[in-house]
Amino acid sequence: MQVLNLGYLHIDLLIAALWSLSPFGEAKVGIPYGIYQGANEYLVFIVCFGANVLVFPLMMFFLEYINRHLIKWRFYKKSAVFVGQRAKKGSGKKIQRFGFLGIVLFVMIPLPGTGVYAGSIAAYLFRMKKREAFAANTIGIFFSSLIIWAATLLSMEGA
Repeated sequence: MQVLNLGYLHIDLLIAALWSLSPFGEAKVGIPYGIYQGANEYLVFIVCFGANVLVFPLMMFFLEYINRHLIKWRFYKKSAVFVGQRAKKGSGKKIQRFGFLGIVLFVMIPLPGTGVYAGSIAAYLFRMKKREAFAANTIGIFFSSLIIWAATLLSMEGA
């Protein structure tokens, strides 16, 4: 087990956090990256989970304030409609049927296309209350991160 060393910022920990903020990986990529690069596994979990949680308020800001200006552009509008339809198709039935728990389950599944980006868009499209949507996304991110963290550590034991 590694000793927690906060005396320096490991560049790989920063890269893991950036992966966790990215729509191309979220914590599903950030956690394994950080651990495989040798950063402290507990610190990796905390940093990547925290970075992934930050996505929700960033997405809400984007959807509520920036989206309305960009929607005037044809290319953006077509792309936004495509992403919105995909989010509704992928999570719509679960969210309509289970509400809060539907978002938690959708975000929790550590597969491509599920996660806080899609969960935030779905919550926005289904007009969930922000606090409820934030809590559901955060719980889902926590369990998804925990699954990925445990699977990464177990895979390293077998190596």
